[in-house]
Amino acid sequence: MADDLYGPGQQEIDKLYLRLERDAKQGGYNLNPDVEFVKGLAKGLLVNEMRYGYRACPCRLASDDKIQDKDIICPCNYRDADVAEFGACYCALYVSGAVLKGDKELGSIPERRPPAEERQKPGKASGPELSAAGFMKL
Repeated sequence: MADDLYGPGQQEIDKLYLRLERDAKQGGYNLNPDVEFVKGLAKGLLVNEMRYGYRACPCRLASDDKIQDKDIICPCNYRDADVAEFGACYCALYVSGAVLKGDKELGSIPERRPPAEERQKPGKASGPELSAAGFMKL
């Protein structure tokens, strides 16, 4: 999978970037217009896939437990709410139309994910339920 011992190669990163771009457009989302920034996040997703076997958000600490981390597998469960409220998801991979057009500036996005103790309570949902396509169910 990797061109070197330390992570994914540029070809893999570029391939994931194109897939993210295509999937975002098909789903009605916008990727951050900073291509190098997005490719950096794509590299982080690939590194996490190599480490854990799933693409955990590169801006969050994954536990190496796919079930415990299901809410932060990209696209994370918090994406839609963060984009709607702040103009971007937590890692700024996805941005709103207003941000894309330059009508809104990005600021810091607070962490919406509950602490581990709260996520582990019986019956506690770890975020909004997503459809098979990764969209929040209403």
